[in-house]
Amino acid sequence: MRIFNQLRNKLIKRKSPIDYWRKMGAKIGEGCEIYSSANFGSEPYLITLGNHVRINSGVLLITHDGGVWVLRHLKDEYKNIDIFGKITIGNNVHIGTNAIIMPGVNIGNNCIVGCGAIVTKNIPDNSIAVGIPAKVIESIDEYEKKHADDFVHTKMLTKEQKKKALLEMDKF
Repeated sequence: MRIFNQLRNKLIKRKSPIDYWRKMGAKIGEGCEIYSSANFGSEPYLITLGNHVRINSGVLLITHDGGVWVLRHLKDEYKNIDIFGKITIGNNVHIGTNAIIMPGVNIGNNCIVGCGAIVTKNIPDNSIAVGIPAKVIESIDEYEKKHADDFVHTKMLTKEQKKKALLEMDKF
């Protein structure tokens, strides 16, 4: 029966990661997109996502400090210790591929976390954070102004329409 449940959970996670993580206790708002390879760790019930949040592939949300493993073996009074921290992600947030969000972090509304970033501290509203450790590099307004000439309106096109449009543009 245990193997059946494990297989069923893997299938649910692959088919509908949002349903899976909600079932595991995560609080997830409306209009979110979570890639199936994202991992909410061993305490998903300590994670809250606002509305319109995208968690890309390979993202890790870690709600505990595994380093206490060492302390447990140093002093007898520490043999059962743990450290936990909630993770809260606001509304309208994009978390890039392979980013890691550490325990106790709050990410504000209208934020972008770059690919591969390791977020160890809170990120304020309307910010873009990248790097290891992640640091705010610009505001959403600055990002918009910097990329205004780069925008291409292809989101609602089919795969073939998008391919044709991109190949016909002079900038590529």
